[in-house]
Amino acid sequence: MNRFIIAAAAGIFASGVAQAQVTEEDLNNDQTITTQVVTNGMGRHLQRYSPLDILNKDNVQNLVPAWAFSLGGEKQRGQETQPLVYDGMMYITGSYSRMYAIDLETGKEVWQYDARLPEGILPCCDVVNRGAAIYGDKIYFGTLDAVIVALDRKTGDVAWRKKIADYKAGYSYTAAPLIVDGLVITGNSGGEFGIVGEVQARDAETGDLVWTRPVIEGHMGTLNGEESTMTGTLNATWPGDMWKTGGGATWLGGSYDSDTDTLVFGTGNPAPWNSHLRNAGTPTEGNAGDNLYAASRIGIDPKTGEIKWHYQTTPREGWDYDGVNEVVAYTDRDGNKRYATADRNGFFYVLNREDGAFVRAAPFVKDITWASGIDDTGRPIFVEENRPGDPSAAADGKKGEVVFSAPGFLGGKNWMPMAFSQKTGNFYVPSNEWGMDIWNEPITYKKGAAYLGSGFTIKPMYEDHIGSLKAMDPDTGEIKWEYKNEAPLWAGVMATAGGLVFTGTPEGRFIAFDDETGDELWSFQTGSGIVGQPITWEQDGEQYVSVISGWGGAVPLWGGEVAKKVNYLNQGGMLWTFKLPRQMAAN
Repeated sequence: MNRFIIAAAAGIFASGVAQAQVTEEDLNNDQTITTQVVTNGMGRHLQRYSPLDILNKDNVQNLVPAWAFSLGGEKQRGQETQPLVYDGMMYITGSYSRMYAIDLETGKEVWQYDARLPEGILPCCDVVNRGAAIYGDKIYFGTLDAVIVALDRKTGDVAWRKKIADYKAGYSYTAAPLIVDGLVITGNSGGEFGIVGEVQARDAETGDLVWTRPVIEGHMGTLNGEESTMTGTLNATWPGDMWKTGGGATWLGGSYDSDTDTLVFGTGNPAPWNSHLRNAGTPTEGNAGDNLYAASRIGIDPKTGEIKWHYQTTPREGWDYDGVNEVVAYTDRDGNKRYATADRNGFFYVLNREDGAFVRAAPFVKDITWASGIDDTGRPIFVEENRPGDPSAAADGKKGEVVFSAPGFLGGKNWMPMAFSQKTGNFYVPSNEWGMDIWNEPITYKKGAAYLGSGFTIKPMYEDHIGSLKAMDPDTGEIKWEYKNEAPLWAGVMATAGGLVFTGTPEGRFIAFDDETGDELWSFQTGSGIVGQPITWEQDGEQYVSVISGWGGAVPLWGGEVAKKVNYLNQGGMLWTFKLPRQMAAN
């Protein structure tokens, strides 16, 4: 349902003043237009870096709350949104597929939209939403029943509403959409239900479907309502009909590299998790059992949906190491145009931006067990004895050999976005040091039912910490500094030209670090665990910072022994906005 606080919107319509329109140029220059944040990632390259330096190492201790906004009600759960800022308004999404428009000056609600979610939705990892997208006079976000909604930015009225996929088959949607050249581009969620990952592009004005690109080989794409091309080659890397329910959910959304005019999407785990089933009858030499294009990064032509290149981080995947983590376009210290991605499998990868080719990789977490490294071609060097066993080889045929694997299935890094600093040339990677006992089981596909074929128990690996924020040199793989946190880290990171790195903890602390040393310079207790994504912007010559607080996400649902360590944490739903008062900027 919609409910409105009418006054602000009504004044605009009565005056006859045309509302501002977000253009492709605004989106493309979002990082450098410091009075706005109109893209997820503070730029479609997802660097999460601000050139603002009004707030810096010398004065960050003067950062104070300006206003706070409560999401209200009993619908707490995990709050993973990134706020957007434009034309005097802030927009956030909330758990259970809600959206709020908030007056930027006062923190007062202007309108709220609540999606009417049906019974029987099947989100795997909490009822979260990671943000929205703005274009023209509309704002767009996805809902847990796998629907994309376009709302009037000033009133919250529905402009159009389109179905992405069938929620009854296990599909859902939690990512922020991506806008490129008037197209709304979305992925899908549901990798634990035997769905098929796909990227879709719609006309931003009408919602009409322009193209689709399934990411599992054997499926047909479409362009303007007609079949276009097959993804990959049928049965090249999948046995039998398993490609039909092959997983590969594109659940984190994508980035856009304007220099090469390329969408870059990550793809999730192949289905089922049991890799022995997916490799049955196929040799493991070459790429015959790789199960493309699951656990991969894919470059896509934004006009047609055709695949330009792919790089698979975890071929023959068997640990739930999704390949969805964000791909950040950046320029290295030698002037080379690169992509960087910190994979769930524990390795940090650098790729070439022209063709996605492998450049280098290095571990960013300790004690990885499933592979001893990455070879010169970019393929992992598997430690086969640390692959979960084949149930068909077990005496009872019901449970394969149990192995201990690290990272755990929630990953060395999960969805929480890292940041790149143009000032230091380093990435700031939120990571977790944990492992798991994992085993395989027999499984058959049933629509709308979990399709894992594995069991697991996640475990901490060190007594003093699980979470670890790391400053990483992408040119060498060197960890420059590390901040250890007792509980897992699940929040996004932001870097600024003022020499600051911001992130939050499940214990509720919002922290600013020195980007060169990792020293803690400022913190604020928000009252609930932070799993959201910070932003910063300039308003009337003052610098503001916002982050949402509200504990939840996958850790309390799937964390096993780890979840027990944090089950005391309070849920919540509060948007905090801070500012550096003008008179304190020089202090």
